[in-house]
Amino acid sequence: MASDGMADIGLIGLAVMGQNLVLNMNDHGFRVAVFNRTVSKVDDFLNTEAKNTHVVGAHSLQEFIKKLKRPRKIMLMVKAGVPVDDLIKECLPFLEKGDIMIDGGNSHYPDTERRVKALKEQGILYVGAGVSGGEEGARHGPSIMPGGNPDAWPLVKPIFQAIAAKAQEDGLPCCEWVGEGGAGHYVKMVHNGIEYGDMQLIGEAYFLLKNLLGCSAEELNSIFVEWNKGVLNSFLIEITSAIFKHQDKDGKPLVDKILDVAGQKGTGKWTGISALDMGIPVTLIAESVFARCLSSFKEERLQAEKLYPRTAMKFTGDKKQMIEDIKQALYASKIISYTQGFMLMKAAANEFKWKLNFGQIALIWRAGCIIRSRFLNDIKVAYDKQAALPSLLFDSFFHQAIQQAETGWRRVVAAAAHYGIAAPCFTTGLSFFDGYRSGQLPANLIQAQRDYFGAHTYERIDQPRGSFFHTDWSGTGGKITSGSYNA
Repeated sequence: MASDGMADIGLIGLAVMGQNLVLNMNDHGFRVAVFNRTVSKVDDFLNTEAKNTHVVGAHSLQEFIKKLKRPRKIMLMVKAGVPVDDLIKECLPFLEKGDIMIDGGNSHYPDTERRVKALKEQGILYVGAGVSGGEEGARHGPSIMPGGNPDAWPLVKPIFQAIAAKAQEDGLPCCEWVGEGGAGHYVKMVHNGIEYGDMQLIGEAYFLLKNLLGCSAEELNSIFVEWNKGVLNSFLIEITSAIFKHQDKDGKPLVDKILDVAGQKGTGKWTGISALDMGIPVTLIAESVFARCLSSFKEERLQAEKLYPRTAMKFTGDKKQMIEDIKQALYASKIISYTQGFMLMKAAANEFKWKLNFGQIALIWRAGCIIRSRFLNDIKVAYDKQAALPSLLFDSFFHQAIQQAETGWRRVVAAAAHYGIAAPCFTTGLSFFDGYRSGQLPANLIQAQRDYFGAHTYERIDQPRGSFFHTDWSGTGGKITSGSYNA
């Protein structure tokens, strides 16, 4: 802690996340200065949650920045987008060369790329730090994914690694430098995309257990408690079991009274858009976003339910076996989701020249964040064995896991289709797997169609890759011409 009364770091934005990060820093011996656009929030915070701490407040930006030790470290916890740019502009007149600005919000990575470059020209070191774990994580230890100007890392590392969650296995902080530019916020974006996938997969497992097998909330609680003891051990499985146990005032399960319309804040959508831009088939994450979109059509779904009533069918198989099959389908689909997420990060690293350490990223996610799970240690081991792994499906551990889960996975997808229960992510995960492991796909016909109507050309299996051909499909005999075309 600064002995001269000056603050080690300043934070702007006293919503709950900002307040909890401040208190976390204070607990670890750092003096923090705080400021908020609504100045009354500063006094309210100092007189309540931050009472009897070493936190110091300010009522103007100039006063706030004067309270910071040089080089100044300023963390922004404000709404992403224009508010971040506006705040940067307001701070700049009071900053000096070598000062550090940190964006701890959910900013879109291209914005962070732009800000890193623009502020570097003015001598300011900019960091885009993904922070995961919600309010509880911010208070007691989040997962932090910092990227941006690498010169800033040695200066913020002691604070970030002190306040970050510590992995139970080895006590290591769930915070490490990710890469330059927008790398930190990109990795956080993919984290959130994977989070969308995990949540949808768990939702599909729940829906099948309830509507296909007739499991009660009490049974669901027991099943998820048991699942959390094995390969599916994770924060999301743990809280799901607790949700099933929670009763409303009338003694009935609260979950059954919650409207089936899921919200979203955009990071899952960004992941899908980036995947399309990169040409990476992140199908499961994209499907999980679309599932939330579909849930918003509540009134239309109610109408369609009357128009297309399901044929009443009762499950007549082995209930215990189907519960095990659903577990295997959840595990296998989870492997596919992470496989796709890491494929996307690999493509981004190549595109933006980031030196991403994929094993290290898995370690960062082991505690503090929403997708924390035992599963991440297996990913770390996979990348330790082969840093240039094409995808997780080529690792021996995941190869064996998929093979063991495949039969049950297929039975679940077939049962969902047979009984008319939507399971979009279980299904698309299996379709991706079948496509990825197929040496031959129907894309040859698609290329023929493209060449037929648009002369887009095609390659031939009996010619070297990179040689393109065009056929006059409407002519007699199908005249073929060769050459280099823009396909």
